[in-house]
Amino acid sequence: MDEAPEMMNAAYVERLGPPEEIRFGGIPVPVPGEGEVLVAVDAVSVNAVDTFVRSGAYATEVSFPFVIGRDLVGRVVRAASGFDEGEWVWTNSLGHAGRQGAASAFAVVPADRLYRLPEGVEPVAMAAVVHAAATAFLALHTHGRVQGGETVLVAGAAGNVGRAAVQIARDAGARVIAVAGSADLEASLRLGADLAFDYHDPALGDRLREALPGGIDVHLDTSGHHDLDRAVGLLASRGRVILMAGMNARPELPVGALYTRDASILGFAISSATVAELADAAVLINRMMAAGTLVPGAIEEVPLSAAASAHGRLEAGTLHGVKVVLRP
Repeated sequence: MDEAPEMMNAAYVERLGPPEEIRFGGIPVPVPGEGEVLVAVDAVSVNAVDTFVRSGAYATEVSFPFVIGRDLVGRVVRAASGFDEGEWVWTNSLGHAGRQGAASAFAVVPADRLYRLPEGVEPVAMAAVVHAAATAFLALHTHGRVQGGETVLVAGAAGNVGRAAVQIARDAGARVIAVAGSADLEASLRLGADLAFDYHDPALGDRLREALPGGIDVHLDTSGHHDLDRAVGLLASRGRVILMAGMNARPELPVGALYTRDASILGFAISSATVAELADAAVLINRMMAAGTLVPGAIEEVPLSAAASAHGRLEAGTLHGVKVVLRP
């Protein structure tokens, strides 16, 4: 590949705040240090966690100007740290903990957070799925300890993380129960759910209890609307409720029903995942993407200059089931 120029276009902020703080323009191309790789960026996804960092809702170390964005797919500019020049690669852990973000023409990525793109996998499709799939992997495997034959309920199954969770739970050999809007039930079944229920149904709790007399082993609510009374009431002995969304949620906790089932509630944030946990997720993501068993939802490609608009639309809730991918 050609050498990188001195300047590049990027989507960045000079202070934390609303989407209107995002600027698009020229900043210096970053210089990789020891153990880092310079990547020419091809695709960058827009995630809710990006808005949390940009707004300051999620406190993390940033330096200004701060390039936004978590995930990218691109090509290695020059050989470094075991990666060859021109290799297609991806990452999903930039833009927090002191690392600059991905929404730029070039990005520096720590080699231990960089993974090779499987042959034949489209870069835009990969960019669209890596954050959601890694989140679902952490929920199901790292924290949920899902086993083949167990029953997993995915609430919010039509969202990006929900879609990934349905497919990854299916891959793990679990029985998968999807809860989503009525318009999304058929799609959930096509992705691998064994049963799908409408979350608007006023009798949802009764229908779930009737369909699942043995209870649920792992309960995921990707929507952030946590009904712990119903969730805990559905758990099997030693079932697990995994919390991963809903930063401002304050649900009631049915303590008696929880401890008498030997059950547990665990929460996690992907930003806290270790390098080893993210690498484990990358192995599964690469395997499933290469096999065609991990399918992203609808994708909308927009230029990098539209980053502020994309953040605004995401925060306004107008991107139901659509993943925006920025193209530098």
